[in-house]
Parts: sequence; C-alpha cells; structure tokens
Amino acid sequence: MLTIGQLAATAGVTVRTVRHYHQVGLLPEPERDASGYRRYRAQAAVDLIRIRTLADAGVPLARIEVLLHAGPTEFAAAITDIDAALRRKIDELSEYRRRIAELVGGESLVLPADVVAILNRMRDLGVSEQRVRLERDAWILMQALEPHVMPQRIRDKNAGLDDPETLRLYLACDQSVEWDPQDPRLNQLIDELDTWEIRHERDGGASGYLKLVTSQISEASPAWQRVLEVLAHRAKQRRTAASGS
Repeated sequence: MLTIGQLAATAGVTVRTVRHYHQVGLLPEPERDASGYRRYRAQAAVDLIRIRTLADAGVPLARIEVLLHAGPTEFAAAITDIDAALRRKIDELSEYRRRIAELVGGESLVLPADVVAILNRMRDLGVSEQRVRLERDAWILMQALEPHVMPQRIRDKNAGLDDPETLRLYLACDQSVEWDPQDPRLNQLIDELDTWEIRHERDGGASGYLKLVTSQISEASPAWQRVLEVLAHRAKQRRTAASGS
C-alpha cells in the first residue's frame, strides 16, 4: 500500500497532479483507512503511470479516461484520431509561426510588393532603420487614406532614389536626426531642401496622410521638426506672395 506521496513519486508526478486527477475523475480516490490516511494499491500506480504517459504524449485529459478502459482495437483507433488532430494542430501552429515571422518586418502583410521593395532598397542604400520605419508607416497611412496616389508615389520614390542629388539630400536628412535644432549645419540643409522643393515644384500641400506623417517625423527628432517647420513657413510665404501678385 502506498501513501499519496509515494504514489506520486512512483509515477514521476507531483502530489498536486494526483489530486487534480482525482478531481477530474481520472484516478479514483480511495477511502481513508482507520488511521485517517488514504492508501493506494499497486494498480493505482499502474493507472497513474498510464495517465501520465498519455498526458505527456499530448492526449487531452478528456479522452484519457476512455483510453484507460479501451480494448486494443478501440485504443488503436482512438490514438489514430488523436494523432490526426495533433497533426492538424501542428499545421495550424506552423502557419502561425510563418505569419509571426512575416510580422518581424511588418511590411509584406500590409503593403504591396513594390513598396516593400522600396523599403528594402532604402536599407541597402544605408538609410537608418528608424527612417525606414517612418517611411513604412507613411506608406501604410497613404494606402489607408489616399490609395489612389500610391502608383504615382511609388514611381516618384523610385525616381528619387535613382537621382544622386535627391538621394544625397535624403541621406543627409537621415544623418541629421541627432543634431541639435540650432546646429548651423541644419541651416544649410534647410536651404538645400527648400531649393529642391522649388525645383520640383513641391509646395508642402496638406494631404491627409501627409499631415499624420509630418506629425510622426516631428515627434521622432527635434532637428527634423525644425526642418519641417521652416520649410512649411517658406512654402506658405511663397504661396502668399504668388496670390498677391
């Protein structure tokens, strides 16, 4: 006869596990003897080992009781069904893992292949991951708020990355992220960016997604915030002058 502690040790489980199996009806709980202890026969140890083995194999507890009392044919059929269910679960988990792996970049799930290619191209050109993330978010907002501009924006972006001067300014902006907003180098960069916008007839139009993107960029860097504010002010002055002439 075994105490509950000895029974648990024999099967390699905890006393708490044995009591749980009692509660769910898998293992009968013996009556207390005259001294007030519950004593277990050898069969209880055999049953507990079988329960533990099936549970370790992934068999749901709800099915273990049936298997404990099943004949050879019924047992084999039940195991086949359980194995098929586990295979389906494995396939499902594998799909989850694939999707989670895609989420590491977070791009291919929500953006078209042409945009993902642009983001990867930026990385290859040495653009920081912080700037790439901001770019990615800008595309996500554009796709949600103004999807009709996506094709032209993709063409413009690729053309900009092909243009040495545009790429130089883009990389300079990326490098200025940690600069002090009053850094003299920022004044030259602002002048160069302003000249670029005038040359390309960009007036900083207040597109819906651009407002959100501008807000994100401003929050990312005080230097970038100053650049955007000065460029917006200069563009506004030009529009005012043009309307008054």
